[in-house]
Amino acid sequence: MKFLDQVKIYVEAGSGGNGSASFRREKFIEFGGPDGGDGGKGGSIILKSDRNLNTLIDFRYQQHFKAERGSDGKRKKQTGKNGKDLVLKVPIGTQILEEDNNTLIHDFTENDRELVIAKGGSGGLGNVRFKSSVNRAPRKKTNGENGEKFWAWLQLKIIADIGIIGLPNSGKSSLLSSLTKANPKIANYPFTTINPNLGVMNYHDKEATLADIPGLIEGAHKGSGLGHKFLKHIERCKSFLHLVDITNSDLNESYNQVRNELNKYNPKLSKKKEIVVFNKIDLIEDKVLEEKLLNFSKKNRKNFSLISILRKNGLKKIKQIIIENVHT
Repeated sequence: MKFLDQVKIYVEAGSGGNGSASFRREKFIEFGGPDGGDGGKGGSIILKSDRNLNTLIDFRYQQHFKAERGSDGKRKKQTGKNGKDLVLKVPIGTQILEEDNNTLIHDFTENDRELVIAKGGSGGLGNVRFKSSVNRAPRKKTNGENGEKFWAWLQLKIIADIGIIGLPNSGKSSLLSSLTKANPKIANYPFTTINPNLGVMNYHDKEATLADIPGLIEGAHKGSGLGHKFLKHIERCKSFLHLVDITNSDLNESYNQVRNELNKYNPKLSKKKEIVVFNKIDLIEDKVLEEKLLNFSKKNRKNFSLISILRKNGLKKIKQIIIENVHT
């Protein structure tokens, strides 16, 4: 399934049915009088959050949505049938914005929540509503109101317990596939991942949702590389797992480059909890590894863990750390 995180849609709620201006004309009934019924209410368009969805791809090939119109009123005071509501399902984390793509209408952060985005029009009144002591045979009736209609933006920002961040090719996708049942694209070149991937990790009857966020390069906060496509998704993650390639020549530079981009984009991101993990320890000698870690510790007072995704070393410990971080 392709990932789509932003789409513009047009919604049009159903118009209300028109009122009826009929009169009773029955044999042996001397005074018939008005008997026109009201029109039915137009159908509304409702957005509903669904935890089983993780993309807006369903809206790519259909952007126009129109709810059913209410039926007109009928004789014998019969009210027209209400138009059927149209329910559109969206992933948790979807924001609804006005046509300017800036003004927030609603933010879906929980499952099975509903929002009436476009309200159906009210039905018109039949002539029986206008009967009075001075007007025994009114011919007046009203038409149904138009339903709301407008353009809106749907923007998805994924929600995860842990966001896996790091420079391109640090092993984020490999880590996600090792900890969960997710199957992201993996290859030995930068920007293998061009869209966020989600996976659920289970450990000792507890679970955590992990998100593999696309790699970050210098200037991403200005839009370089994957730019905001990466950063807007990480805003929803509760904590970060910062994965660093231990074979990089300068660990401090690799680590701080990502941290600086987070801070420049939104200072609040740099204040979130962080799990620092060094990957690919199987590719360097013990002595070199010790020197690199010592140099890193002198400049960054951070606890860290060592793993080799290829050799499956240290993954059990990482699972335990993630669960402790999420459930404490």
